[in-house]
Amino acid sequence: MLTLPDNCRVDLPRHGSVVKPFCLSHGTLECYDLVETRRFYEEFLGLECVRHGKPAMAIRLAMRFHIICVEVGDQLKPVHLLNHWGVDVQTREEVDEAYRQALANQEKYKIRQVMAPKDMHGVYSFYLVDLDHNWWEIQYYENGFQHDDLFDFGDRFGMDDARTFEALEDVQPRVELAR
Repeated sequence: MLTLPDNCRVDLPRHGSVVKPFCLSHGTLECYDLVETRRFYEEFLGLECVRHGKPAMAIRLAMRFHIICVEVGDQLKPVHLLNHWGVDVQTREEVDEAYRQALANQEKYKIRQVMAPKDMHGVYSFYLVDLDHNWWEIQYYENGFQHDDLFDFGDRFGMDDARTFEALEDVQPRVELAR
């Protein structure tokens, strides 16, 4: 039987689910080259990286959840802006400084594209595309750490209202696809 640490709460509602998870552990993204990608993650994004397998490394920032980055070389396919990773900072000024640094270090870290900061969907943020075609949103929530609040509010829309993808072309900026 699985024994959980004392600080791990498992009293989450699961609505009769088949799987009985105690945490969401990881996601996966791909890269061309682990060495160059790790440099960007550590030096620019400030993430912690460990190489845990020959073709992969784990990435995290202060929480149990982590990202597994797998080197796939030229098999890598660009992803849509909606498939992005959010990185929270503590002030609007930090968003602006990260934006300035992204522009200033675009060549050094092989950042493909940097979009201007703006207020949208309740945050002040900007998006950038890294050397591996992964989208990152550097964001600041005016009311503090927002993630728990999303669930505190509960469902705002019924699932019948889930058809919102008509205008995706307006959301996805043009991206240089050449490596």
